[in-house]
Amino acid sequence: MRRFLHRYLTVIDRYIIKKYLGTFVFTLGIFMVISVVFDISEHLDNFLGEDSSLNEIVFTYYAGFIPFYLMLLSPLINFLAVIFFTAKMANQTEIVPILTSRASFYRFLRPYALSAALIFTVSLFANIYLLPFTNKLKIAFESAHFFKNDDPSKSEVHIQLDKRTFVYLQRYDPDLQTGYNFTLEKFDGDELKEKLTSLSIKYDSLKNRWTLNMPSIRYVNGLKETFKSNLPNLDTVLDMRPVDFEAHDNVVSNIYSAMSLSALNKGIEKEKTRSTGVITDMLFEKYRRFVEPLSSFVLTCIGVAIASRKVRGGVGLPLGIGIFICFTYIVVNKFALVFAIKGGFPPLTAVLMPNIIFGTLGYILLLKAPK
Repeated sequence: MRRFLHRYLTVIDRYIIKKYLGTFVFTLGIFMVISVVFDISEHLDNFLGEDSSLNEIVFTYYAGFIPFYLMLLSPLINFLAVIFFTAKMANQTEIVPILTSRASFYRFLRPYALSAALIFTVSLFANIYLLPFTNKLKIAFESAHFFKNDDPSKSEVHIQLDKRTFVYLQRYDPDLQTGYNFTLEKFDGDELKEKLTSLSIKYDSLKNRWTLNMPSIRYVNGLKETFKSNLPNLDTVLDMRPVDFEAHDNVVSNIYSAMSLSALNKGIEKEKTRSTGVITDMLFEKYRRFVEPLSSFVLTCIGVAIASRKVRGGVGLPLGIGIFICFTYIVVNKFALVFAIKGGFPPLTAVLMPNIIFGTLGYILLLKAPK
């Protein structure tokens, strides 16, 4: 491996990669230590006042907290690290000799591209395989200790179970696993064929079935109707679960971020039939896992283009410009989901939008960079 690196990577390549990854890891580590310290101070009362052991706090909550914020901060720390060490190289007149030694500017970018590719690979793996597992740990701890008094139930829920079956539930109690004012309607095209109503419906988690309390059924056949009321309790298997009636609006406990890719795909296919209004969130989460790691390339291009020019004042001006672009990227990235839900943007377009905008900016800046 060492012989391979020495054969295909020059001394300058290895120097830049070492600077890049070293600055990135060191800065990310500092930010994570600060984040953990602030989080401990914020939730110290929860940790001391609840029946949570040190083992749960460390290996459940922070085992999910640290990977989540590592991936959250990774693009921004990557950007600032590139600007900082590249501007320092330019200020120490290290870039000019490289560009005047028959090495093109795009050859100079190769070690940056290799480093960004490594960060991209790690981020992609973490988004697809690691984060769903660690987020599940974090969300479970938060639900048990931080948000246990929050009401997670939905009201006035409409679900389409299949092409001809529709369900309505006025209110659901997650503690009792019981719903109230339940209605199930079956259609043949546009014609109502059967309507079942029940004052309450309870989920049996052992048998994985629902029990309807004294249901009433109306059968419709053209102008003829048959009505049966106050029937005995009825056990039935329906393609719905209690989680379908629980709200997950809190950003820190986004249930979709804790779903594996296979589970997310199954949920999307089921949601296409049910149409409960969450398919945009699910599609956004799916596309985000694949698209977000591309920011390592986009932000690296912008950072090199900004910081590779030697300017008066040292690294201060490039770093200031980088911080401004950094916060602009955060705003656009955070509003992407809002654009998809409120603005009617397709989820894939909304996810791609930050990288498209800043990728275009990076390309323009690279064209104008000193060569």
